Amino acid sequence: MDYSRVIDRLIARQLRDWDVAGANYASLASAITRTLHVGEATIVLQFNPERRRSSAAAIDKNSLAQRECFLCREHQPTKQKTVLWGDHYKIQLNPYPIFSRHLTIADLHHEPQRIAGRVGDMLLLARALPDFVTFYNGPQCGASAPDHAHFQAGAKGEMPLCDELPHATTHLLADGDEGFIGYVDMLGRSLFTIETSTQRAAERYALRLLDLLPVPEDAGEPMVNVLCWWSTAYRMWRMVVFPRRKHRPACYGEREGQLLLSPGAVDMGGLWAVPEFKDFDALTPETIQALYDELCLSRKDLSPVINGFTQHWEDIQPI
Repeated sequence: MDYSRVIDRLIARQLRDWDVAGANYASLASAITRTLHVGEATIVLQFNPERRRSSAAAIDKNSLAQRECFLCREHQPTKQKTVLWGDHYKIQLNPYPIFSRHLTIADLHHEPQRIAGRVGDMLLLARALPDFVTFYNGPQCGASAPDHAHFQAGAKGEMPLCDELPHATTHLLADGDEGFIGYVDMLGRSLFTIETSTQRAAERYALRLLDLLPVPEDAGEPMVNVLCWWSTAYRMWRMVVFPRRKHRPACYGEREGQLLLSPGAVDMGGLWAVPEFKDFDALTPETIQALYDELCLSRKDLSPVINGFTQHWEDIQPI
C-alpha cells in the first residue's frame, strides 16, 4: 500500500471534518517562532499553548491509573479517524500538533510504552512514511501516555537535526558493508547515530546500544528518545538515539522563575514547543545548553557504552 497517499487523504479529511484538529492546525500555521544557535546546533522555539496538556501531564502511576487512556479506541473522539498499519498499529492525526503534519501511531492494544521488540516496527514505519521523521519517547522521557505503546511522526523538514546531522563529525564505533553506528557530541547534546541500508544492521546496532545503556532502578528500559527516518534518495535509514539522565529539569513548574518544559524527542531534535509565553520569551542559548546538560548523559557518562563497541575511534568526515 502507498501509505503516503493514504496519509495525505487522512490529513485532508481530518482538517476538513474535525473542528478541533482544524482549529489547532490553523493556529499552528501562524505560531510565533524564534531561532537560537547553541554551538553548531540550530534550535527553533515555537510558542504553542496547546502543548500545555503534554508538558503538564501527570505521568505518575496513580494519575495514570485514574485517567482514561486517550490512545485507546473507546476513549477517543468519534471524529478522530484511523488508518491501520500492519497487524498491530493505527495511524491517526495528532490533534495537538507541533508539526504542520503530525501523526500518532499507537498499538491497537493497551500495552506499556517500550522500545524493545519494536525497533523493527519503527524502521518499517519510517520507510512507509518517507516524508516524515518518526520518533519515540521513552516512558520516562517525554511520553505523555507511558502506559500505551506508540510512536509519533512529524514533517521531516521541520526537525532541525535532520538537516544538521549529516554535516556533524561522527566518531565511528562500529561499521560494516551495510552501515555504521557512531557517536556525536558537537550539536549541544550527546547522541548516537545509526546509518544503514538494511533493517538487519539497523536492528543489530540499535539493540546492542540499548543493551549497553544504563537502566535506572525500577525502569524497564534505558531512558532514551529515538528519531528515525528513511532517505529515498540514498535508500538508507538514519536512526538517532539520545541517552537521557532525567525527564524534567529541576526548574520545571509554572511559578515565576520556573519553566513549563517537559522535553522529549522533538526537543532533542532541536524543535522546542513552548506552551508558556514567558518561557518562550526568556529562553536563551545558554538556558537551552544548560537544559541539555542537565537532561542528557554526557560523553563521560557514556564512556562504558562507547567502549562496549570499540576501543578505537575514527572520525568520519562530514557527508
